[in-house]
Amino acid sequence: MRELNDFLSLINSYIGGAWWFPYALLGTGLFFTIYLKFPQIRYFRFAFRVVKGKFDKKGDEGDTSHFQALTTALSGTVGTGNIAGVALAVHIGGPAALFWMLATAAVGMCTKFVEVTLSHKYREKTADGTMAGGPMYYMKNKLNMGWLAAIFAAATVLSSFGTGSLPQINSIADSMNSVFGLDEMLVGGILAILLGLVIIGGIKRIAAVTSRLVPTMAVVYFIGAFAVIFYNIGNIIPSLVSVFADLFTGSAATGGFVGASIAFAFNRGVGRGLFSNEAGQGSAPIAHAAAKAHEPVSEGLVAILEPFIDTIVICTITGLVLLSSGVWKEKHSNQFDYTDLSIVNALLTDKTDEGVQQLYGHISGENTLPLFNGELDVVNGEVQNDISIINARSLAEGVTLSLNGSPITGPVSISNGKPDDLNVVFEGKSLVHSAPLTAEAFTRGFFGASGKYIVSIGLLLFAFSTAISWSYYGDRAMTYLFGPKSVKYYRMVYVIAFFIASFADTTIIWTLSGITIAVMTLPNLFGIIMLRKDMKNTVSKYWDTFKEEWPEEKTPE
Repeated sequence: MRELNDFLSLINSYIGGAWWFPYALLGTGLFFTIYLKFPQIRYFRFAFRVVKGKFDKKGDEGDTSHFQALTTALSGTVGTGNIAGVALAVHIGGPAALFWMLATAAVGMCTKFVEVTLSHKYREKTADGTMAGGPMYYMKNKLNMGWLAAIFAAATVLSSFGTGSLPQINSIADSMNSVFGLDEMLVGGILAILLGLVIIGGIKRIAAVTSRLVPTMAVVYFIGAFAVIFYNIGNIIPSLVSVFADLFTGSAATGGFVGASIAFAFNRGVGRGLFSNEAGQGSAPIAHAAAKAHEPVSEGLVAILEPFIDTIVICTITGLVLLSSGVWKEKHSNQFDYTDLSIVNALLTDKTDEGVQQLYGHISGENTLPLFNGELDVVNGEVQNDISIINARSLAEGVTLSLNGSPITGPVSISNGKPDDLNVVFEGKSLVHSAPLTAEAFTRGFFGASGKYIVSIGLLLFAFSTAISWSYYGDRAMTYLFGPKSVKYYRMVYVIAFFIASFADTTIIWTLSGITIAVMTLPNLFGIIMLRKDMKNTVSKYWDTFKEEWPEEKTPE
């Protein structure tokens, strides 16, 4: 299994994980921002009026309202990335990473506007009477590239498992087990039943659930977040200053954090921002294609709000919680993950400037130190060798080793800085990242230790809503590939896999997800660039028609 995962990781390193991939996404968004004259700014206020149904017409074709389409798409994007993704970005890139997340979202608002408008324009009514749309339909109906559409649809089906189902329930089950002590299989079984009851009703039931679930989960999360922000109100201004002060200098070492370069902040901020709101991936247009609208641009306007809500609002709040609480630069007791762990054949310190520079050189890859190979001499869980253990980009302290719950006494074999026996547990104090870091931050507010329950509940709601929305994306992709009759079989497999992933290792699924996201994104970016003139003409026609139908209304043109 490890060999297969390593092979998939190698493939992903050339596409989704390649250095040029964020630039392709960001560059496309910048191009359309200039080409269409900053629609995300000019049309922003107007988009709220469209969401409210101000300009709807009786008899508009579709299955959902503008608001339901928006919440369905949001439930697919507002997920673990808003809790774990922001924490990971700050952990690696420092405070400046938050700025790049926001800048990326501002550009992503335009990308969403374009992809949703075109997908809605070329949607179709299926044999069962429901609306079906998404990038595969404009690829087929306008670009006459059925083969490319089939590749995109197949990648969407795979990504519905790799992005929307398996990792989500795995995160939920782990969180429920660690916080509440609930059995992972029990959690998976209950949620799988609930998931099946929701998705069997199709887009109308999905939209009805998400239109209630999204506002609820936002309220729960905001209560916990602002309890931390107001508790640490004196740190808000310094936190905001650090976001901009570190922008062109990189982040200096502080606490257990050994520093981050400008490139690290940019890459992590852009990467997490793009994957948080999924702008350019082509998933959200599938949900918006079901909306009732006689003009595709109106639904594109609604989509402008998605990256704003998902990244600029929710991710900013998470970022302020992390920075104002100070937990991002502190070492915390934790059990080390195999992927974050490395054992160096040298004694290091982070108490001196020279030691910090040496650590940063190794962690950043600029000046790596020799990894330990051989046997660790362990007595009652404590390592006797003159080595250093690095975990989560920090020098670990007070490390103990155990096996099956008991401290180890005896040799532990190490190859290339990692234990040969993956059952050996390393515990100690180090930096943490992702969801555990956000959970720790939420304990630094008015709710104290109880704050972690809010993160756990928020993770449950966010991740479950993502699984619901992605089932619909896979549903529409299956409809495109094999027709409406294939959907019931897809839903059965989706729910069963959802249950199994609650207690199974999903590492390989995360890796596969990175590949399928890229295989979805690249054809979509190619398609919308090819249709740039079509997009511009469609927008111009929309405003001309709007002025005729609503002469008393002011337009943002």
